[in-house]
Amino acid sequence: YGSFIDDLRVYVRGGTGGMGYPRLGGEGGRGGDVWFVARERITLKSIKEKYPQKRFVAGTGANSSVKALKGEKGKDCEVHVPPGISLVTDDGKQIGELNAAGERFLAARGGLGGSLATNFLPCKGQKRIIHLDLKLIADVGLVGFPNAGKSSLLSKISHAKPQIASYAFTTIQPELGKIMYADYKQISVADLPGLIEGAHANKGMGHKFLKHVERTKQLLLVVDISGFQLSSKTQFRTAFETILLLTKELELYKEELVTKPALLAINKMDLPCAKDNFNELMSQLQNPQDFLHLLEEEMMPANTLEFKEVIPISTYTGEGIEALKACIRKSIDEEAERENDEYRKKKLLLLQTSK
Repeated sequence: YGSFIDDLRVYVRGGTGGMGYPRLGGEGGRGGDVWFVARERITLKSIKEKYPQKRFVAGTGANSSVKALKGEKGKDCEVHVPPGISLVTDDGKQIGELNAAGERFLAARGGLGGSLATNFLPCKGQKRIIHLDLKLIADVGLVGFPNAGKSSLLSKISHAKPQIASYAFTTIQPELGKIMYADYKQISVADLPGLIEGAHANKGMGHKFLKHVERTKQLLLVVDISGFQLSSKTQFRTAFETILLLTKELELYKEELVTKPALLAINKMDLPCAKDNFNELMSQLQNPQDFLHLLEEEMMPANTLEFKEVIPISTYTGEGIEALKACIRKSIDEEAERENDEYRKKKLLLLQTSK
């Protein structure tokens, strides 16, 4: 797990100004600026892979010369970042945010060019370390096709009162709820709008939904044990096929979504034949290679989701709800512990290298 990144620390520096020309009073060009620009389809992980050094430096201003007394400004450096980012300094102060594609933030100004005021010597550009923080809407995101019982589950495990009806697409906005534990720990859960096949291509609420998925730490897939059919015109899908299709939708939108820690809740276990269906599903999940050849090729995700736990539940009778809450808590605690370990190791490494 865990190649999903929601915080990236980068170094930015504006360009140095150009030299002035004392004999003719010429001014050097200003150094270039560093800008953060929000763009869709960018992830913090893709920035880290493209720029492993995580250093962004703008161009130097041109020197003043006989041919051009006023030197040209240095080249700006534009860093594309995902929307929904907070910009935070090393000491925890928020200096800006980028919420929608196209928004810009001046991260580091270029230095002034040499002029009479500076004895014709150029100034250095501003430099700073900035954390790009993906703003999370919740610890856990509920993912499932419409009518899988996500809203009912949210109201069972938390104090949220989502709008619940037995027709697809009831949830249009993400509903947020909090699970309260006996030791006062709270875990936030977002019920995200129902996904449909083809969501990555923006059918239904596709992209809006998937954008919310990015902003949760972990996934909880909710699947109807009896399968799923959106309407009489669309094909019926078994629970196993539903899991593969959900995985594929996440993967086609952004591959790294399937690297998030994930749990699987199998709902509607109160229905007749549910126990048999569940046993069959478990053998399919444990040995997927024995069943994949029976399915259409376009349903296949490149990577299957690894579930930390599979929990049978019924939001109707309450079966398995407490067990699910315990699994969510365990999973969140494990990830927090892992992050702490990584943080401690990084700190230690920094101390050792600075000696």
